[in-house]
Amino acid sequence: MTPELAHDLKAAVRTIPDYPKPGIMFRDITTLLGDPRAFRRAVDELVQPWAGSKIDKVAGIEARGFIIGGAIAHQVSSGFVPIRKKGKLPHTCVSMEYALEYGTDIIEIHVDALQPGERVILVDDLIATGGTAEGAIKLLRHIGAEVVAACFIVDLPDLGGAAKIRSMGVPVRTLVEFGGH
Repeated sequence: MTPELAHDLKAAVRTIPDYPKPGIMFRDITTLLGDPRAFRRAVDELVQPWAGSKIDKVAGIEARGFIIGGAIAHQVSSGFVPIRKKGKLPHTCVSMEYALEYGTDIIEIHVDALQPGERVILVDDLIATGGTAEGAIKLLRHIGAEVVAACFIVDLPDLGGAAKIRSMGVPVRTLVEFGGH
């Protein structure tokens, strides 16, 4: 990706100071999603390393990961699998508890969403501490998926999430970085 493209994509992300609490700089991708050119370029850049590869499914983390993941699944001609918070999926589920900054949460996937050995790309809008993505990778692996990569538009490298995912043996693709929180 060229520095110009990275700059353009970064400029398309809105920063909202002190949300959801004082001291946090919230990186809002809805402005990027609303810009047809930026959205298309972001999807194209996220899938570029896997273009032509056999990808069976794209798994998107609730909720912005659904938007990006659906577009990526379309680009790589694969199916899409939602990873949701506990209690949101209507069929029999497999669950995984994961660590948050202050506590834990649970994510779920339908038990029949993937077949063992299927090649999956995990997608979300942003990687911060990596807790949710780590839980999602463990969940996908638990049901037998091969996690080929994890893709995020935004990386907050100071929080270490991308490094955590790489330490799990999963390649990480991000498009823009923001220092701090």
